[in-house]
Amino acid sequence: MNAMREINSKHKIALVTGAGSGIGRAVSLALGGAGWSLVLAGRTASSLTETAEGVASAAGASAAGGGVLVVPTDVTVPEEVDALFAAARERYGRLDLLFNNAGTFGPGGVPVDELPFSAWRKVVDTNLTGTFLCAQAAFRQMKAQDPRGGRIINNGSVSAHAPRPDSIAYTATKHAVTGLTKSLSLDGRAYGIACGQIDVGNAATDMTERMRRGVPQANGEVAVEPVMDVGDVAGVVTHMAELPLSANVQFATVMATAMPLIGRG
Repeated sequence: MNAMREINSKHKIALVTGAGSGIGRAVSLALGGAGWSLVLAGRTASSLTETAEGVASAAGASAAGGGVLVVPTDVTVPEEVDALFAAARERYGRLDLLFNNAGTFGPGGVPVDELPFSAWRKVVDTNLTGTFLCAQAAFRQMKAQDPRGGRIINNGSVSAHAPRPDSIAYTATKHAVTGLTKSLSLDGRAYGIACGQIDVGNAATDMTERMRRGVPQANGEVAVEPVMDVGDVAGVVTHMAELPLSANVQFATVMATAMPLIGRG
């Protein structure tokens, strides 16, 4: 216990959801390289283990602070979220950062009148309810710990600003995440809890591979869209995370320079 307290005094603790791939993996690698201790959450244990191995390989064991804790978790299940944060608390004693990243696009390209309720519900459960459950658990921890406070960064999307065609479930949930971010930011003031949001456009991940093949545009055409390196997103999240709690990036939009966002719709 004394050794763990010594680790906690030297290293900050970050919990990353959706850490098994894409933006979550890139952010985990960046935070580990910056000296953060990590709790990696996601549905697939093998993918989380790959991320943990990547952190150790890229940053070195010493750079990863108190190490990496892997906790397979379905963020849509309250009991699993509770177990995730209990495991983080048991390992590290506190939490300095939640990167609320788990999400799904759902069945893109399905017209609103044909979207099954089950598909709508899955997107809402993951993108909105899962984000809320993790934020609530982090808020409780950060409010109760000593020293009090911490930071929550929600992964929004440029779809929180402008929709793509036939993306009603994803777009609605990402607009809702913006409201969640604002409420957390306001409610957290009294407890030293900062909350911000990163809205990402076309980072090169498995989720955006279709951009390179061509996606529907607002004018009815199908066009290939530029993408950017996911590491550039990780750099911005790391910058947001390492600000003192007296400062907060409330909203940051990071996008491929030439993607057709401005004027979209």
